[in-house]
Amino acid sequence: MKLTIERAALLRALGHVQSVVERRNTIPILSNVLLKAEDGRLALSATDMDIEIVARAPAQGGKGGSTTAPAHTLYDIVRKLREGAQIELDSTGDKGQMVLRSGRSTFTLACLPPEDYPLMAAGDLAHSFTVSATELKRLIDRTRFAISTEETRYYLNGIYLHAARNNDVPMLRAVATDGHRLARMEVPLPEGAAGMPGVIVPRKTVQEVRKLLDADGAADQDVVISLSDTKIRFVMGETVLNSKLIDGTFPDYDRVIPSGNDKILEIESKPFAEAVDRVSTISRAVKLAIERGSLNLSATSPENGTASEELEVRYNAAPLEVGFNARYLLDIAGQIEGEGARIALADAASPAVMQDAGDPSAIYVLMPMRV
Repeated sequence: MKLTIERAALLRALGHVQSVVERRNTIPILSNVLLKAEDGRLALSATDMDIEIVARAPAQGGKGGSTTAPAHTLYDIVRKLREGAQIELDSTGDKGQMVLRSGRSTFTLACLPPEDYPLMAAGDLAHSFTVSATELKRLIDRTRFAISTEETRYYLNGIYLHAARNNDVPMLRAVATDGHRLARMEVPLPEGAAGMPGVIVPRKTVQEVRKLLDADGAADQDVVISLSDTKIRFVMGETVLNSKLIDGTFPDYDRVIPSGNDKILEIESKPFAEAVDRVSTISRAVKLAIERGSLNLSATSPENGTASEELEVRYNAAPLEVGFNARYLLDIAGQIEGEGARIALADAASPAVMQDAGDPSAIYVLMPMRV
């Protein structure tokens, strides 16, 4: 393999793929990126055996072929080269080496045989549909904070993506929960998604897809999603991400979303979040004492003392005191883009339902705690 490629194009493609590569690998070749040149393009692939990302970039002239090179080392080299530089990659000499030249800089990298590089077989991805990058971002951003990190309940370690109905309207719905809070977000069901199975997309896959959506130009693209019961593929322009799915059954989340919460608290979301943040300096457990027209937030700690703050709110039900984990409250408040938030409550022992007052597409459920 021998070719010339512009630094920005190579850096962009390497940035997409190298983040999949684990820093410590028991299998040496998984620390490498596979480089394959053909038809005036360079394809870069990286995998951790659960996720595979392939990114393509235009290259000039030279000779086709393939090799593998240390992913993080190659990325760091290209990142430190000057902007606008032309980079020559050459693995036509010693089979175990690749030479990188740019200006007066020359690097010789140790390579491993490309034929030993593992490739993920996608299999038959029977269901395929297209969503806008904006919609996919919203599905991820409104739910990923609630993904569980507890490995024992592995089926909660991702986002449950499935087709559902809301008031008889077909929707594409994303749900995540860690048992303490639940986030549910939905967008209109894309054409082709009606028969899709419900799948659990792993946390790392969600993170990698979200990074790709932040890449230059990604915001204006559509994303093609193809899936089966065991695999999922995201295609964004010149980048393809393949991933295994979590093999498990997501719980019946509808059972934990209360429908009879009749005590409605309406607040300004930003002042509320700032007040929660301030009083939680004393303790992570924050008590909300709600009565007609006012909300008192307080925290108490034997070591740190006490804190309280009062806010004007809209509330016309019976007085209520309820405690919440401040971090969970702030995670949910951070998802509310509008000025107002709506919290539906029942009593001090029942879960609360929180929504953006101007956007009913997302629902957040939060379990109370004893304060």
